[in-house]
Amino acid sequence: RNMNAAKEMQDFRHSCRVGLGRFYNLEFYHGRIKSSPDGMALYLFIQWWGEYEKLEIVLTYIHWLFPLQERGRNLRAHELTKKEIKCFHEDKQAKSKLVKSYKLMLDFYGIRLVSESTGEVERSPNWKERFRNLNRYSHNNLRITRILKCLGTLGLKHYQAPLVKFFLHETLVVGHLQSLKQSVLDYFMFAVLDKSERRELVRFAFKHFKPQEQFVWGPKKILSGEVHRKN
Repeated sequence: RNMNAAKEMQDFRHSCRVGLGRFYNLEFYHGRIKSSPDGMALYLFIQWWGEYEKLEIVLTYIHWLFPLQERGRNLRAHELTKKEIKCFHEDKQAKSKLVKSYKLMLDFYGIRLVSESTGEVERSPNWKERFRNLNRYSHNNLRITRILKCLGTLGLKHYQAPLVKFFLHETLVVGHLQSLKQSVLDYFMFAVLDKSERRELVRFAFKHFKPQEQFVWGPKKILSGEVHRKN
């Protein structure tokens, strides 16, 4: 197990359990300021739907669409403050636009949001082409981790577990996304803020991980007992 990853994801969960200043990310989501260095408003990024080459090559937009409390590689984006997070939670319009950003990136990855209320996702019609891209470009693993963190931070944590379970199924059960396997286990699972959902994901991962004796993301003695009882 990647212990640096474990520490990073634990620190993220603890940071989400209020700072003054300008709310750059909220202003961006309300169309009052443009991103930097691209100089684009949010609605223009949303219009990139289906422009996969652009979404793959441009590296600076992801920090504006999915802001976090931590510094990213785009040094001209802004970290979330705790006060800003509180305001985002209470802002239905901003959260609705964040869901649009989420759908944009899901489509880029070959995934479709089935239900906004449950967060259920499924493969989109062009999933084979998009999965090939995911397997080829590993920097998308970092993007997905960021998206999961952002959803949890800004009041949309019900979207986290369904997406992670989707990736666990595609990596461990059917094997279509082998390049994502380590990131799914080290990062995606442990971005989920709901403890009971996170435990269910670990159980699911253990059940489908081969060989089970090499599973290091949870207590094997406890997990193996639970799996046997369920079977």
